[in-house]
Amino acid sequence: MYVVRDVFRCKPGKAGELAAKFKRTIPSMESEDRFSNCRVMVDAVASYWTVVLEAEFASLADFEHHMADYSKRADVRESMAGYMDLVEGGHREIFKLI
Repeated sequence: MYVVRDVFRCKPGKAGELAAKFKRTIPSMESEDRFSNCRVMVDAVASYWTVVLEAEFASLADFEHHMADYSKRADVRESMAGYMDLVEGGHREIFKLI
């Protein structure tokens, strides 16, 4: 089992908008990408305007499937339209649960 965290540093005041966009894509990630325990987090005590999208998946193949197909789906494109205008940068973390 793996955990992936996509950590986004948003433009000032834009974290809420990005979090809302990600929340709309969770049903698709769980049904189409075989992700589980998906959640969206915003900073409480961290760098300002940080949004984290976290999910679990069974194999790296599932994650590769997600990366190949996620942005091709119409519901995702609609939900995530304009998200790059909200973001300054970020990074991805993938952990193996032991």
